[in-house]
Order: sequence, then structure tokens, then C-alpha cells
Amino acid sequence: MTQMKAAVIAGANAPWVLEDRPVPEVGPNDVLVRIRACGICGTDVWMANGTLSFHEFPLVLGHEGVGEVVAVGEGVTKRKVGDRVGIPMAQKVCGVCDFCHQEHPISFVSGVNCASPTLTGVTVNGAFAEYIAADANGTVLLPDGITYEDAAPTMCAGYTVWAALRKVDPKPGARIAVVGVGGLGHLAIQYAKAAGYHVTAVTRTPDKHELARQLGADVVVADGEALRASGGADVLMHTGSSHAVVVDAMAGLKPWGKVVVMGVATDEMVLPAGPLAFQGYEVIGSAHNGMEYLVEALGFVARGEVKPMVEIFPKERVGEAYEAASTGKARFKAVVTF
Repeated sequence: MTQMKAAVIAGANAPWVLEDRPVPEVGPNDVLVRIRACGICGTDVWMANGTLSFHEFPLVLGHEGVGEVVAVGEGVTKRKVGDRVGIPMAQKVCGVCDFCHQEHPISFVSGVNCASPTLTGVTVNGAFAEYIAADANGTVLLPDGITYEDAAPTMCAGYTVWAALRKVDPKPGARIAVVGVGGLGHLAIQYAKAAGYHVTAVTRTPDKHELARQLGADVVVADGEALRASGGADVLMHTGSSHAVVVDAMAGLKPWGKVVVMGVATDEMVLPAGPLAFQGYEVIGSAHNGMEYLVEALGFVARGEVKPMVEIFPKERVGEAYEAASTGKARFKAVVTF
């Protein structure tokens, strides 16, 4: 096999088109992975439409890729042919820049601050392709019992929300409010419930109220005042596409409460200085935070405690998958199979 199909984007807002490309070569310390599924992330949408730019077009995006190892490069000992693996966004850092000399663990933060990181589907070609070569240390083994279609959205969306919950480290019995019921939010509700917390979903979309309850929310409210009336929250999980909605939800945050920001939006996030100071609130940023949290996130899905809601598209319909993801029509994650 010397040629493969890959979804290629020629320019900003251009269609996603299947093209023939050479199968990547496997270098030292690399593995060649036969991709079976890859989810479309909000970052993919922003890169495809030119909102974010890390690499020149044409682009092969995708950092939620999963599949099996079909070849290993020289020096690889931790992976073997036949292993089922996932490839998250942060594969490796350069190891030689000033930031890397501080010896931080591989995470989204280290990937952003390294002078020359290897970021799947961002700085190098991604997993919307039949094959991808990746650093063996930048892959994660998939647990038994998880399907490729469920593993794919866990590689970023599930990883993001679980890592955020672990970072704020709520006390037993804490009240968690998930702001937004979308690609991140529908998973955050499930992870928080599976971890034993009281969960409130905050959404202004009426037709998502019953769905949020089905996902495990104990209470569903529309805004911050209703959140306060329902008993408030110790932690607000910002998973949506509007900072203003999160700021409004802070009206229901209890004293010493925490806002953990993982959702990215284009509006300004204007925080209320008085409550921040007088109520002792903390605003915390979070993105992935370390591979151990991805392992934990995959475990919840493998055990059936968390179930991503996905719409599956074969590679021949990758353009439709992007359209569903970019317009918000997908409920809640579009996954492309290869």
C-alpha cells in the first residue's frame, strides 16, 4: 500500500475533498496507524474556516484519530503491530527550546508554548486520512470494550472535560454546573455524574432540557438566577460557545466557587470584579493537562459509564460531516470512519 485517501482542505472555507496521497513513511520512534475513525472538533472547524491559523493550506486536519498500529519504526518498544491506539493533539515537544528545558509533561499547554511542537492535525498532517505516522510516545492504548466510534470523540472532547474536572478537584458531594449542552457539555454532564457529583445543566435551549436529564443531570436550569434558586454550584464548567452565558451563570456560583474554562468563544469574557473579590471566586483555564487524564477518560467510556453521542459519516461523506459540525447540526459529535 503506497497510496491512501485523505480529506484535504485547499484553503479557508474550501470544501473537504478526498484525495489520493502517499502513505506516510515511518521514522525512528514512530508508529504507522491505520485510522478507523476521527472526530471533528471545534478547533478543526476554526482552522478550516481560517479563524485559527497554525499551518499553511492545504490542510489535513484531525486530532481525534483512533485505529490500529500496522508498522513500527526503529527504536519503538512500547507499541507493537496490532495495538489499538489513539493519537491526541499533543504528540511531542521539541525538547531543545527554553520552555522544554523546564521539563514540563506533555500537554496542551506544553504544545502551545514549545517553539516547535508536533501537534496532530495542527502543525503536522492529522487523522482525517486512512493512515498517519505518529510518535509512539504520543499515542495512547485504547482499553478493551471501547469502539473506535466512541473512542474518537473521547480523544479530545472527553479528555478536555474530564481533565478540567480533575484539575478543579471538587470535594465529595460538590455541586457541579455544566454550562452548555453540546459537544463538550453532553460529556461533562456524564463524567461529573459518573464521578458521583450533583450535576446541574445550564442551557437556554428548551429542547435540550429533557436530553440533559437523560444524560444524568439532576437539575436543568436556563440561567444564573435559576441556578442560584436551585441550590447553586461549587464549580461551573464552561463548555459552550458563549462567554456571556457563563458570566451570567456565575450568579449561581457559591462562595469560593470555581469557574473552569475549557470552552472557547469569540465574544469577550468580561468578569464581575466585585464577586470575584468578595466571594473568593477562582477562574481556572484547563486543556487536557496530561495523558493520564485521557487514560481515565477512555476508561469511563469503556466501562459504559459515559457514552458519547455521535453521528457517523463514512469517509466518502466527509464534506457532509464538516457541514454538520460547523453549523451545529450534529448532535453532538460528527465522527468520520475510514
